[in-house]
Amino acid sequence: MLRRGMRPFLLAALSILVLAGCATVPRYEAAGDIHAFLVSIRDGDRAAFDQHVDKAALKEQLKSRLITEAGQAHGSLGNFGALLAGPLVDIAVDTLVRPDVFRAIAVEHGYSPDKPVPGVIAIGQFVRPLDSGRACVFTRREGPCVLMFKNEDGVYKLIGFEGRIDLGKGGKLKLSD
Repeated sequence: MLRRGMRPFLLAALSILVLAGCATVPRYEAAGDIHAFLVSIRDGDRAAFDQHVDKAALKEQLKSRLITEAGQAHGSLGNFGALLAGPLVDIAVDTLVRPDVFRAIAVEHGYSPDKPVPGVIAIGQFVRPLDSGRACVFTRREGPCVLMFKNEDGVYKLIGFEGRIDLGKGGKLKLSD
C-alpha cells in the first residue's frame, strides 16, 4: 500500500507520462500513413500512392519551386521563361508525382524493393509534427524537412517535397534529398 505522501507524487508522474504520450500521438499517426505511403512506393501500388498524396497541393508546391529556382538561376529571363513554360512545368510535375519516381529515390538511399519498409515506430523518429495538422519528414537527425504531409480528413497526405529537384541527363527531372 502506498504511503499518503507518495500518492500525489505518483499521480503527478502518471499525469506527466500521459501528457507526454499525447504529444507524440500526431507523430505516430503521421508515421502510420507515411508507412503506408512508403509501402505503396515499394509495391508500385498507384491506388494506395494516390490515397496518400494530395496531388493538387504537391503539384502547386513543386511548380512554384521549379519556377522560383528557374528565376534564381537565370534572373528575370528565367522567371519569364518559366511562366511561359507553365504547361511544360505541369507535365514535368505530373511526371514526378508517381510511385516509380519515389521508388528510384528510395533505391538511391539503399531501400530496394526486396528490403522491408521501416516500421511505424522507426519512421516516427524522423517525423516532426508541425502546426495545422502538418508533419515534416527528415532523413538525417536534426536535418531539414524533405517531405511535408498534412492531415486531410484523418489521413496524412504528401503536400510538399523540400529536397533537391535536378534536371538530370536527357532533360529528365529527378528528385533527391
